Amino acid sequence: MEELPPPGRFDRFRSLALTLLVGFSAALLALIFVQLGSEMAEGETRAFDMSLLRAAQALRDGHPWVAAVMRDLSGLGSTAVLALCTTVTVGYLALVSARKVAWLVALAVTAGAVGISVLKAIFERGRPDAAFAELVVSGLSFPSGHAGMSAIVFLTVGALLAGTRRRPVERTYILAVATFMTVLVGLSRVALGVHWATDVLAGWAYGFAWALVWLLIARRQVRGGGPDSDRDQVLPP
Repeated sequence: MEELPPPGRFDRFRSLALTLLVGFSAALLALIFVQLGSEMAEGETRAFDMSLLRAAQALRDGHPWVAAVMRDLSGLGSTAVLALCTTVTVGYLALVSARKVAWLVALAVTAGAVGISVLKAIFERGRPDAAFAELVVSGLSFPSGHAGMSAIVFLTVGALLAGTRRRPVERTYILAVATFMTVLVGLSRVALGVHWATDVLAGWAYGFAWALVWLLIARRQVRGGGPDSDRDQVLPP
């Protein structure tokens, strides 16, 4: 394979600026998560959570079709769907010889799921009362696993797909769709009454921060490879 020309001064500056921006964004999201966890533990989010929980129940009672739609949207963030999406992505990356990125994606998603389980055990927050919920779901509540894992999977896959496109409008559209799907999954959990609103906000903060950090790791690892590495057409420049 023909060697790529060495990066110019502008390319190095852009790479450094991107690294700093991603790092700052991840740190800010982590701070938001910590703040949400602290306020939740102190009971300061109770009024906010209850108001949205009652509003969601009123919405379902007034519009029965909402529950069916929200169930379908919630399924997009289920363990089965996200595991399938991750497996297909990892398999494709391995097929096109982007094995390093494939391993990083698999590790990011697996470690992210473990992290959410650990955080749930630490905060030990119970789910909303079944009287407010459309369906009864077991397990702990904070942070929302659906919200957090959908952010990790959809944003990671979206960024990888966007990295194969050259036009900014295409990249923007792909990343916007990935973000929109993540938001829909989180909103569905609140609308169904199976999560407090702050569970979902914390899940989003965790998932977005996690995806940003691992995408940055993947980018640095791949860009640091030699001319025969798997860097071409898998990550944004």
